[in-house]
Amino acid sequence: MDESIESLRELLTLDELTNRVGLSVRNVRFYTTKGLVPPPIRRGRSGYYTPDHVARLELVQELQTHGFTLAAIERYLSRIPTDATPEDIALHRTMLAPWQAEAPVEMSRTELDRRTNRTLSDDDLATLAALGIVLRTKRGRYQVAVSQLSVGLGLLDLGFPTEAALAAADVYAEHGRQIAKELHDLFRTMVWPLYKESGAPPEKLREVVERLKPLSIASLVQAYESAMDETKRESIAQRAR
Repeated sequence: MDESIESLRELLTLDELTNRVGLSVRNVRFYTTKGLVPPPIRRGRSGYYTPDHVARLELVQELQTHGFTLAAIERYLSRIPTDATPEDIALHRTMLAPWQAEAPVEMSRTELDRRTNRTLSDDDLATLAALGIVLRTKRGRYQVAVSQLSVGLGLLDLGFPTEAALAAADVYAEHGRQIAKELHDLFRTMVWPLYKESGAPPEKLREVVERLKPLSIASLVQAYESAMDETKRESIAQRAR
């Protein structure tokens, strides 16, 4: 089939694009103005959109569901090459999929105090936020990891210092970014090409990642425990000298 004809068949009108991604015309134009997606392709006086527009808008939506601010979304997208294919962009969406099955529960401050059976101080909330258990939203409410809440409260009862929680959060963030980058590179260079060559859609890779999550988390925990044991042995050996 002629490539130009095939390309024309992939073009979408603005209405078709908004129906595909579930966004309003106003939002699409806003994201285009902000540079989050490229401008439409002009055909005479009409503008048309490609699978690249669809993939980038879906990525914007995915980032929003993970709580990214507009500025953070801009920074994230700026690191994606302009010539990235829709499949490459879909890989970014795949790697963003949450690695915990439990979705956070949104609560008001009153509901949170009732749930914890205590009045949480600002320091308490700062510690729980650093631990990733209770996060304040823009609307003044809180996203709560309910299954971890009792663990966080136990640490508060033991006087776990906020400064230590914040420092630990920095450690997790620094090494988490490195792990995420290396895993993304691994899937991009070693896994996705094989699926792409076989004609598998990006959703197939997403399923693979979902199935790997429990094994990856278990491997990280095991690696952490082994490293901690080794660190303790080294510390004991140093003190014995």
